[in-house]
Amino acid sequence: MTLYAWCIMTNHVHLICSAPKLPDVMRDLKKYTARHLIEAIRNNPKESRMNWLMWMFKSAAAKSSSHGEYQFWQLAEHQLELSNNEMLDQRLEYLHQNPVKTGFVEEPEQWYYSSARYYAGEKGRLEVVLID
Repeated sequence: MTLYAWCIMTNHVHLICSAPKLPDVMRDLKKYTARHLIEAIRNNPKESRMNWLMWMFKSAAAKSSSHGEYQFWQLAEHQLELSNNEMLDQRLEYLHQNPVKTGFVEEPEQWYYSSARYYAGEKGRLEVVLID
């Protein structure tokens, strides 16, 4: 997978990426992150919402035959094919402005969980391939 931009919000994630078999990559990414995040929630004695979260994950899985005991990610995905430069620029701007519009930060590069720092010429958390 080639990662061009990303932003992790409190209840969703934005990615601009490419891969030869993107649906397979996304499936594996969601499976891996769900397993590890559920384990982190279970093993964190300071997580006061653990019982409620585990109940929510279990309830969601009960509604779907394609999941095991827990469902971390929603089934719906909002994948868009960014087929031209205008669309790419618009989505990149939207992705990096998300924490600003939510009121978490004043400038996109202030959001720690985003590639905006990398695009601002600063060291970011994850290296990305810059979109020119």
